[in-house]
Amino acid sequence: MKRIYQVLIVMLALAPLPAAAQCLSQAEARDAVASGKAAPLGSMKGAAGGEIVKAQLCIEGGRYVYRLSVLVGGQVQTKVLDASR
Repeated sequence: MKRIYQVLIVMLALAPLPAAAQCLSQAEARDAVASGKAAPLGSMKGAAGGEIVKAQLCIEGGRYVYRLSVLVGGQVQTKVLDASR
């Protein structure tokens, strides 16, 4: 059993880390949308699959994404949608 834990620790240590998201301020998000670099939040409503209750425009892995909190069936879900143009 100890060996299994050792293997898991090594696997986790070697696993690539996800690109850290850098979320934009409201002014930066407005500029990104106005310049055409990022899609407007309104265009994400259909892909969100529910009522958007919170949204942040972020840069993740060199691309714009919306990190959304979406109300679906009475539960809040986190969704990440591509917003790059």
